[in-house]
Parts: sequence; C-alpha cells; structure tokens
Amino acid sequence: MTPTLLATSDLHVGRRENRAIVEGNQSGIITSATLMANARASEAAIDLAKTQTDLRTGCHVVLIDGVPLAESLPSLTNGVPRFRNSLKQFAIAAVRKKLDAEEIQREAEAQIRKIQARGITLTHVDSHKHTHMFPHVLRPVLRAARACSIRAVRNPFEPMRCWPAGMVFATPGLWLRSAGVMAFQMFAAEFRRALHEEGMASTDGTIGIAVTGMLDQKKLLRMLEAVPDGTWELVCHPGYSDADLRAAGTRLTASREIELSVLTSVETREALLRHQIELISYAEL
Repeated sequence: MTPTLLATSDLHVGRRENRAIVEGNQSGIITSATLMANARASEAAIDLAKTQTDLRTGCHVVLIDGVPLAESLPSLTNGVPRFRNSLKQFAIAAVRKKLDAEEIQREAEAQIRKIQARGITLTHVDSHKHTHMFPHVLRPVLRAARACSIRAVRNPFEPMRCWPAGMVFATPGLWLRSAGVMAFQMFAAEFRRALHEEGMASTDGTIGIAVTGMLDQKKLLRMLEAVPDGTWELVCHPGYSDADLRAAGTRLTASREIELSVLTSVETREALLRHQIELISYAEL
C-alpha cells in the first residue's frame, strides 16, 4: 500500500490569496479548498470556485471569529452579534457541554446551504480553527453535513508518526506548537467512533497543522518522506502578503508566499513521484 495525499487550503481570505490557491491547483499539488459562507471575500471566492472544475470544494464551518448566519444562537454568541473570538473560551465551553447542539447544527447547516445555493457542489466539511475536533461540536456538524447530502469531513488530528524524526526539536517554536497539537489527540478516538456511527468518510489524519506558518521546502520534503501508508490531508495556506491579507487579521502573511512556492515547485513534484504518493481529492474518498 502506498500513501495517498489530498492538499487543502482555505478559499476565502482575499482575492490574491484565492488566486494563489488556484495557482496551487493548476500548477501545483492543491486538490481541494474550503469556503467560508460568511467571510469578507466569500462571494468572490464562490464565484472563483465555480470556474475551477479541477478544484474540489468544501464548507469551512465557522463557529468562532465571525458573524453567524442563523438567528438566536445564545450559547455560541453569549448574546452579542458575533461568535467568540477566543479558541480557549470556545474549547472550555465545548468540553463542559455548554454549547447547544441544536444551535451548532442549525448554524452549520445554514452555512452549507448558502454555498450550495450558489451552485457549488460541496465534497466535504471542515471547520475554522478545527473546532469540530471537540466531540460535543462534532456530532451536530456531522448531522448538518448529512442533512445537506455531504458525506466527508476533515480528520483534524495529526499523529506523531507523521512527523519526521528530529524535525520538531530542531525547529525553534515547533516543539511547543506540536505539544498543543498532540494534546488534542485525546479526542481522536471519539472522532473515529462518530464517523463510523454517522456513516461519514474521512482520511487517516492530517499533516501540516503543527508547521502552520513555518512550512518551507525542506520541511515539506521531509514530511513527504515520513508520511505513513494510508490517506492523509496536507493542510496548507498559500497566498500573497498584501493589504487585503493584513486586513483579514490572520497571523499568516509572509509565510503564504513561501508555501505557494513550495506547493508549486519541481522539487515537491519529484518527491511525490519518488515516494509513490498519489494525489487525490475529497471526491475520491
């Protein structure tokens, strides 16, 4: 058995970032993208996605850092017109089961259906900042996806066996981020159980979450060398550092141009061939 890999990026940050994702699809290894239904550049991103027949598209469900589409979501908004801004606060509420499952499902379904109403065939769902990793959030998100005839979801867990030996401790700042990624593994077993019970498809896991904002050619080549057999999703964030990107409030600015060059490089293509890694998309799951 040889590894299969699908590479996904977020198609909603800004116009030039969206164009970078298209470049990564046409000239590189990006096979999938996800759309926010309620982001600043969502309409332009949806229009662009409709023209890219080779780019499979999912819904990037937003339950934090944004404005909801549905009305009356007190547990998700604390009574204000916006979601929480803090992932820590969201996580505490999710673990303590203080978030209303009906509200989560209703909001997720509203976001999915808004994109579908624009003529986009969605192949999967994932979530902003991977909030669907929490079991109390996962189940209503899966139910919303099924209600909208979507049968695949991102597996947001990055196991240690996907990391090249020595890379974590050799990279300043990466060991601390990796420790955080590993801490969320406590939810992985429940994730697999929920997928089985809800009849949803996914990958064996992700690669690239720990190195978000630090991905370069050397790291990607080492990751491709280390990726185990199975089906894995490479989470990536290509783009261009410009005013639109800085206005979006993301910490990922200069790193996006580095990622774009890596995702479209000859070295990356040669590594896929050398390690017999097949590129797929969510449509093939």
